[in-house]
Amino acid sequence: MPFDIHIIGGGLAGSEAAWQLAEAGLHVRLSEMRGGGDTTPAHETDRLAEMVCSNSFRSDDADHNAVGLLHQEMRTLDSLIMRAGDEHRVPAGSALAVDRDGFAGGVTQAIERHPNITIVRERVDALPDHPTIIATGPLTGSKLAEAIAAETGQDALAFFDAIAPIVDRDSIDMDVAWMAARWDKGGKDYINCPLDKEQYETFVQALVDGEKMPFKDWEKDTPYFEGCMPIEVMAERGPETLRFGPMKPTGLDNPRTGRWPYAVVQLRQDNKLGTLWNIVGFQTKLKHGEQVRIFRTIPGLENAEFARLGGIHRNSFINSPKLLDGELRLKSQPNIRFAGQITGCEGYVESAAIGILAARFAKAELSGEKLPPPPIETALGALLSHITGGADSETFQPMNVNFGLMPPPPGRFRKVDRKKAYTDRARVALAEWLDPLKISEPA
Repeated sequence: MPFDIHIIGGGLAGSEAAWQLAEAGLHVRLSEMRGGGDTTPAHETDRLAEMVCSNSFRSDDADHNAVGLLHQEMRTLDSLIMRAGDEHRVPAGSALAVDRDGFAGGVTQAIERHPNITIVRERVDALPDHPTIIATGPLTGSKLAEAIAAETGQDALAFFDAIAPIVDRDSIDMDVAWMAARWDKGGKDYINCPLDKEQYETFVQALVDGEKMPFKDWEKDTPYFEGCMPIEVMAERGPETLRFGPMKPTGLDNPRTGRWPYAVVQLRQDNKLGTLWNIVGFQTKLKHGEQVRIFRTIPGLENAEFARLGGIHRNSFINSPKLLDGELRLKSQPNIRFAGQITGCEGYVESAAIGILAARFAKAELSGEKLPPPPIETALGALLSHITGGADSETFQPMNVNFGLMPPPPGRFRKVDRKKAYTDRARVALAEWLDPLKISEPA
């Protein structure tokens, strides 16, 4: 079928971009190499929008959290990713977590059934000369990555991203662990495994001493992304690091003692059936045998059965502030736009959000129109600004959406009210941006 625009990559950003363009009446060719004889080191299926790391979209609080605000803005723009996330959500306190199989299946089905989208299972190795959005993610195929580097003259930046283990629910000892969310916020949605001081110190030392996967030559000297730091790397930073990070016990009363434990390991539901739970913040590059040995020393996980062990892979992204214009076009070849994690945004929803914007910029251009960028006071605008010029190209690193990317709201606020001031202002700014587009927020 003839197409108006080509999208390369069927992850969250590519799927979102395809949906947005198809809903606008354009014909889309969506190229996805998985299912066509190729795969990546992290993916396990050929479904679109497969989640390879956590199953969480993080906070869904649109009043006090920047990513929650981004959720709300994406829903306003008829995001397929948010729609599927809402349909397949699982309990996770105030966070939005999803059944990863149901989520990917729902996105795949929506894309496959759309009459304006043609999915082609193929690997693309060269930069096309027609209107294109490249959303190949952090695991872009080597030949296409080489083509991008050859065009831009820039070496791809890179960092490591690690995957947390998943445990079978029935193998967790609930006579030791208990269900609760921190400060009881959102319900009893997490499984909590308590550690006393001696257990914690022994566990930290085991992480430091554990045998890690060796690096390949091309992986050496590649920085980790701070928001997805392997658990053993955090342990190496100091004996108390984990206790003030992913193993923080604050706000978690152990019902058997009435007190906070010295440290805690939390598990979050990973599928709708509640049979699989991932260990929160436990991304790791420990060898598989070491993972089983060390993680089974955690109280409550002594007999843990692992549905998936942790892993690590190299993520690549382009120097977007230097290479892209304000509409996500490649400056040296403006028929090509980039979207998703390859642009240097970090996180599932951030990737999909940039997919929305790339699609809307492309639709406007193909229609002979000019779409202004969303205001920097919005979560969408702040994220776009960061990757297209707000960040220093000399030190550019992946970034999750956060209030620090937005200008401070004018006036003085109590600390407790400051985040609400950001989100209230953002909603007004988004409404003003959308008004010329005749789009209103869904009820």
